[in-house]
Amino acid sequence: MSEAMLVMKNISKRFGSVIALNQVDLEVYPGEIRGLIGENGSGKSTISSIAAGMQKANEGEMIFQGKSWAPANMIDALQKGIGMVVQESGTISGVTVAENIFLGEMDAFKNKMGIVQKKKLNAKADEVMEAIGVSDVKGSTPMASLDFQTRKLVEIAKVAMKDPKILVIDETSTALSQDGREIMYNLMNRYRKEGKSVIFISHDLEEIMDVCDTLTVLRDGNLIRTFKREEFDADAIRTSMIGRELEGDYYRSDFDSSHGEKVLLEGKHLNFRDGLKDISISLHEGEILGIGGLASCGMHDLGKALFGALPLESGDVIAFGDKQIKSAHEAVEEKIGYVSKDRDVESLCLNADIRDNIAIAGMDEFKIGNFLITNKKEIEYVDKQISDLSIKCASRNQLTSQLSGGNKQKVVFGKWIGCGSEILILDCPTRGVDIGVKQAMYNLMNDLKKQGKAILLISEELPELIGMSDRILIMKDGKITKEFLRSATLCDGDIINYMI
Repeated sequence: MSEAMLVMKNISKRFGSVIALNQVDLEVYPGEIRGLIGENGSGKSTISSIAAGMQKANEGEMIFQGKSWAPANMIDALQKGIGMVVQESGTISGVTVAENIFLGEMDAFKNKMGIVQKKKLNAKADEVMEAIGVSDVKGSTPMASLDFQTRKLVEIAKVAMKDPKILVIDETSTALSQDGREIMYNLMNRYRKEGKSVIFISHDLEEIMDVCDTLTVLRDGNLIRTFKREEFDADAIRTSMIGRELEGDYYRSDFDSSHGEKVLLEGKHLNFRDGLKDISISLHEGEILGIGGLASCGMHDLGKALFGALPLESGDVIAFGDKQIKSAHEAVEEKIGYVSKDRDVESLCLNADIRDNIAIAGMDEFKIGNFLITNKKEIEYVDKQISDLSIKCASRNQLTSQLSGGNKQKVVFGKWIGCGSEILILDCPTRGVDIGVKQAMYNLMNDLKKQGKAILLISEELPELIGMSDRILIMKDGKITKEFLRSATLCDGDIINYMI
């Protein structure tokens, strides 16, 4: 066997009293796709980000290509051979694709007068995007006009452009639809063939078993086991991840699609650019209505439109039969909650603590009279959500940015459930969360359904839609192409032809 390209020895990392990594050893070899898997907060992103220069370990040492490795920051690490595509958004909205890709490197495109040559800059960005297999995104395109998936592909291209020896991909596939994933897989396979390495973090067990050569399981900051490909076994990996076998049902066990008669939320003839073309839907009390399709089908626009967060060209959104929703503020007043796919940008304030993020939507629940908010009442309210949702944190005062993806998502759920939302619009609610947290969220959705709450579940994962929905509406090119009722025999193959 060849020598390891990266050696990490006794790596420990603490955030206050929370131990994120406890003397973890990791070796990555040339031509290897190394998978990292574990529950949220297990340490996967932490150990990868230490290798990629994003943060420093409290203890331990690293060796890269036979030499001591201590990058000053992510830019330094990327220039010297380890690049990381982060889990959440890593682009800047107010500039173009080209300006994002070459941020900090504009001097190479300036003329003698110090003016950036935009034509040259954009042409080079086009080449960078085409190098990873994306030809329909141009350097001159404003980032703000791109969807979440396409922004993530720009991030991948930006890192791959530097041709690092080790490419770290952290939970990126959850932001991508199938066509985007194929672009990423092709890049990973190219790295393997060229004798480079990939560290691939994913919660999708089927995906990680399919694309990885070896698989390392982390749990509570400890390295539990490394599986070679010939040892891959789904049940053994799951048990290693959570320290126990999953108990109870994962998705819903019933196949009853019944719900209340009352329509709680209705969209009538909704139109928005190419995303929504005369869409009309009804969501009933006690119903989980699934919306599926490819990333660009319009389903994410639909979620925002029903929350009043999209400037519709025409159409009406009606809540509870007579309340017109024209803004997100009106939606919140009518007890409508919205969990965005892009949670770090649209659902959370990362620079605020957990307390503020949860409390912001629930002030009507803990105020005294119409004007007084007491510290005690607010703390009781927030602590209840932290306890009920088992949010893993140092305290309610911990910055939300320091939480794992799954615990961030629990904070978002806590914000909307705590304030008594009657309607929940959930856009890819289990994106980037582990199987244990997913199971807890599915159980929570089922409980909310039984309470008569109305849930709109937007998802790019067909098993999730089939497993949880009473009805499924499939979208393509801004239109609804098919409706499916809950059934024990419904499968991916029945649905996919209406998506593509």
